[in-house]
Amino acid sequence: MSKPLTLITGASSGIGEASARAFAAAGYPLLLLARRRERMEALKLPAALCREVDVTDRTALAAAVAEGEAQFGPVDCVINNAGIARLGNVLTQDPREWDEMIAVNATGVMNVLHAVMTGMTQRRRGTIINMSSIAGRKVYPDHTVYCGTKYFVHAVSESIRGQLAPFDVRVMVISPGIVETEVLDHVTDPVTLRNYRENKVRIGGGISADVVAQAMLFAYELPQNVLIQEICMTPTRQEY
Repeated sequence: MSKPLTLITGASSGIGEASARAFAAAGYPLLLLARRRERMEALKLPAALCREVDVTDRTALAAAVAEGEAQFGPVDCVINNAGIARLGNVLTQDPREWDEMIAVNATGVMNVLHAVMTGMTQRRRGTIINMSSIAGRKVYPDHTVYCGTKYFVHAVSESIRGQLAPFDVRVMVISPGIVETEVLDHVTDPVTLRNYRENKVRIGGGISADVVAQAMLFAYELPQNVLIQEICMTPTRQEY
C-alpha cells in the first residue's frame, strides 16, 4: 500500500524544505505549498505536487488541498510551518510588520487547520504538526509580536488537541530554538539583527533544519495511538 499524503506549508526553504526532503526520502507523497514555487520544484522530489499558495488566502489553500487529495488521496499529515519573523523594538517598529506576522503566523495557521480538520475527523485519522518556537514558551527582547503569534500557536494547539483527540487525530507542536534557516532575512531592524547574530555566534550557531525535520518524521511515524504533544529542541548552548 502506498503511503498517505503529507502537506507542508512554507516548503520553499528552512524547516519546510528540510521536511519535504525528509518525508520524500521516507516514501511519502507531498503537497508542497509556499509563495516561491520555483524553489520547491527545484528540489525535484518524487511524488510532489508544488503550488504557489499564500497561507493567508483561505480559498487558494482549500483548492490546493482538494487538488493534492485528488492526486494522492487524503491528507494524513500536516506540517503547518509557514511563518515569518519581523523582529524589532515594539516602540519603534512599523505596525505593518505586526500585521504581516499576525496574518501569516496566526491567521495562516488557522486557515491551514480549516482546510484539513473536518476531513481528518471524518476519517478518524490524521496528524497535525503546528510549528511554534521556543518564543512561544518564553519572551525575548524585540520579539514582542512574534512571541505573541507563537503563544497563539500553542494555545490553539492545546484547544484543538482536546477537540480532535476523540477522533484519533493527533495534534503536535514543534518549538525549536535557533535554527539555521532564512529567518533573519525578514528582520529589518539593524540593532535587533546585530544582537540576534551576536547571540547566535555566542552559542556556536543554530541547529540544522534537517534535525528538526527528522524529529517530526519520527514523531509522525509512531503508532497513531501515541502522541508526542510537544518537541522543544534548541542548540545545547542556548540556555534560554
